[in-house]
Amino acid sequence: MVGVDPQQRETIEAAVRTASEAGDHATATQRALDAYGPELLRYLVSLTHDAALADEAFSILCEHLWRGLPGFRWEASLRTWSYVLARNALRMIRRRPHHRRPVVALSEADAAVGAMVAQLRSTTAIYLKTEIKDAVAGLRRQLDPLDQDILLLRIGRRMSWLDIARVMHEPSEDPVDDEALKREAARLRKRFQRSKTALEQLIREHGLKNHET
Repeated sequence: MVGVDPQQRETIEAAVRTASEAGDHATATQRALDAYGPELLRYLVSLTHDAALADEAFSILCEHLWRGLPGFRWEASLRTWSYVLARNALRMIRRRPHHRRPVVALSEADAAVGAMVAQLRSTTAIYLKTEIKDAVAGLRRQLDPLDQDILLLRIGRRMSWLDIARVMHEPSEDPVDDEALKREAARLRKRFQRSKTALEQLIREHGLKNHET
């Protein structure tokens, strides 16, 4: 599933920005989660294949979204930035796998937003069962994790190559200028083509019909 219709994103993101700049950060966060929460949660489940791990990463993502919105400079889309937060949250957990933090997310800040997070979290187990049963998803998991991620972002989320390059950029690395970003986008696009070809070959070998990630 792709999530929000691309034609609606501009209107949604403008509403989030208006609320945030007015200091109404709870409303801004709730609107952001209304728009992108379900697809972000599905993205984390697809990356981890682990309901508990995806749940924890999603909680951290929501907390960072709420805390980060006031300082967000809108140099990229809110959707792209949200995916950056999702990957960073998952990276944070994987670097300290034995540390399990309590789920606080947004419930302490705003009851309505906290309820939204809880509702989205409750869908994780259902989606995970569907994902595990999906034969094509099983074949995709035979690919390199980075290739899986590129396929998810490009096919499943229909992101532009520049946005994918932004999402993939490691926070520990130096900032990239526009030209470097374009080169990285071109490199990822070539890798995507190879990954897509490999997945299509697996699909043919198993007699399955292709479909979107």
